Amino acid sequence: MAESQNDFELTLFAGAINWKKYWATSIAQYVYGSIAEVGAGIGSNARFLLNQHVEKLMLIEPGEELFSQLSAREYPECVDKLHGTLRESRGVFDTIVYIDVLEHIKDDLLETSCVYEHLAKGGHFVILSPAWPFLYTPFDEAVGHYRRYTRSSLRQSVDSRFETVSERYLDSVGLLASLANKIFLQASAPSETQIRAWDTLMVRLSTVVDPLLFFSMGKTIVGVYKKRH
Repeated sequence: MAESQNDFELTLFAGAINWKKYWATSIAQYVYGSIAEVGAGIGSNARFLLNQHVEKLMLIEPGEELFSQLSAREYPECVDKLHGTLRESRGVFDTIVYIDVLEHIKDDLLETSCVYEHLAKGGHFVILSPAWPFLYTPFDEAVGHYRRYTRSSLRQSVDSRFETVSERYLDSVGLLASLANKIFLQASAPSETQIRAWDTLMVRLSTVVDPLLFFSMGKTIVGVYKKRH
């Protein structure tokens, strides 16, 4: 995956504030102590991960261009930055998060095995990724997505030593919009106007509709896993 393609995706969704607040709220109970965000990109997620229970946040990004943009941002003193990968980190964390990252990694099972080794006992591994293979589009391919996940395929991609805490879908309204786009509009990529409309209206509707559907459908899947030993 070319870094410029990933940069385009990250920049396009950087302003989706309502969406970031939504997923951040959904995982907040697992975000505490020492945190690592792997594949932090341009650093736009950091402020949504910080809460009163977070002591340290490590932003890990291997891409040179992306890390340069990340480093240019201002963060609280509890935030550290690492230009590299999780394997290059010497840290052991209470929580490790992959936000729209795992789908970019060809050998995702190997990656999650590495996560296990960098978690403290009882620590949590949180994954946020695009859902449903039938929604895979040329845009997914262009930005370097190897796959979209279902609950079963995501669990198969996670090291078997992890205990499953939760697997749920978010953004049911966005799912319907994505399906309509694939069938009718067939746009190669969402426009900034479409992103704003989705974030302003559809995400807010999803926060109401998703619980009514018991988080059984949505264009994003969120998995939470716990280190057993």
